[in-house]
Order: sequence, then structure tokens, then C-alpha cells
Amino acid sequence: MYYIEETDKLSRFAEFFHIVKLENDAIILPIGETSLDEKIAYKLAIKTKNILDKTNSKKLVLSKQVKKQEIYVNYLYSYNYEIVDGRWLFQMLLFDVLEYVIKKIKIKDEEIKIGILVNDISDLAIYAIEKLVTKYKYVKIVTNHVDRFKKIEEKMSEEYGIFINVGNNKRKILAKTNIILNLDFPTELINQYTINSMATIINFKGNVKIKNKRFNGLNINDYEIDWKTNPHFDKLQAKDVYEAVQYKNQPIEEIFKKIKRDNVTIQYLQGVKTII
Repeated sequence: MYYIEETDKLSRFAEFFHIVKLENDAIILPIGETSLDEKIAYKLAIKTKNILDKTNSKKLVLSKQVKKQEIYVNYLYSYNYEIVDGRWLFQMLLFDVLEYVIKKIKIKDEEIKIGILVNDISDLAIYAIEKLVTKYKYVKIVTNHVDRFKKIEEKMSEEYGIFINVGNNKRKILAKTNIILNLDFPTELINQYTINSMATIINFKGNVKIKNKRFNGLNINDYEIDWKTNPHFDKLQAKDVYEAVQYKNQPIEEIFKKIKRDNVTIQYLQGVKTII
């Protein structure tokens, strides 16, 4: 794994000759805050690739400044590098995020009405649904694949005597929910539903834009964590660094336990218009 960062001191020489340096586990680019044009972005991407080809490394963590260089970043994606973006960790922090939101918006337990948007029946989705429906009275599962959730419905009914509300009525099912956990719905799909105008929406898989002009709630697309001190954190996001060093192929419960042991907490949630 390598970190890609901007140089601390941008010299005219390095900038003119597009000098890319390798310092320990960091690839240093000769860039400042100005956006790179196509030609320069390509040159830097090729030089980055040449370095990484020698190391046989595919996992990358980008600094905050490098992330802004969209053309350069797109070239890296085209070379099939794994660019850590914190999305996997965001999903693993689902319960922490939910508790953080409930505390910040100061909503009473009896007033919590949760909608879970999910089409992919992953281990996380199953685990989250089972935990949430046993803790909160009002939980609705919204999916295009209602039949796929029959086994989960049967299990919860037989083992806990809990009836899961699974449906896909685009006009009614989300109209009353005030917290929406969007596990995998893209922008095009979520905008087909009538949403409570004051709801808090948390998009775990990717950025989503709510197109309804009457929507005046919170639309959360990003976050940051508090974690132990790391020399890279002045340029990198802690969430990316933490995710990059995790072993993902283990049971969900073990991942949750490790996150707790590491004392990872939510620093903030980034909404479209505000930060909470």
C-alpha cells in the first residue's frame, strides 16, 4: 500500500519537469492547489504507474489535495488501482453513525422511524436489519427485491416474534420515516420515492443527490473519524488510513469488535449543506 500526497514545498524545477518522488511508503507529486490540466495529469499518472509497477502494489490512499485532482485520479482508476475511499468503513460504522445522528438531531427513542434502503442481501444488510428491528419499534425495509427478504422475515417472526415491514410502495413507504439508512440505492432510484421533507438520509455506498426541491432535511454523503495519532493525518483522512489497514474478509461481528477496540469514533458527518 502506498500513500499519494502533494509536496510540502512546490519548486519550479519539480513542477516544470513533473518530478514524482518515492519517499518510504509515500509517492510525492509536484502539485499545489491548482487543478491539473489533461496533459500534466496524464504525465503524473504515468510516472506514478511506473513507480507502482516496480512495487507490485495496487492499493492506494490519496491525500485530501490529491483527491481534488479529478483527471489524475481518473487515470489511476483506469489502471485498476484500489483507491481507498472510506466507504467500506462507513458501512461498518452504521450503528455508530445512527447513534451519532440520533444524538445530534435530538430525537426521542419513541419518535425514531427508520427506513432501510437495500437491494443487495449482504452479510452486513442481514446483520443490520436483524439488530435494528429488535431494537427499534418502527423499521421499514425498502427494496426492489421483496421476495429475497422472505427468509429474513420468516426468521425474525419465528425466533423473535417480530414482523418485518418489507415493501416497495414508492409513494407511501418512506413518507413517515425520519431516518433513512441508504445501504445501496443510487441517486436515480432513491429519487423515485416520496421522502419525508425533514428526514435525515445517510448514504453509505456513494454520494446521492436529492432532487426534490421541497426536501429540507439532512442528506449525508461523507464523514470523518477520530482515531489514534498518525503522521499522515495532516494530509490524509483518518477514515482512509484506518480502512486501508483493515482485514475485511472476516465475520461482521469481529470487524465491529475490532473497531470498538481501536476506539474509532465519528468526528463529524458531512451533509450536502451542513456538517453535524
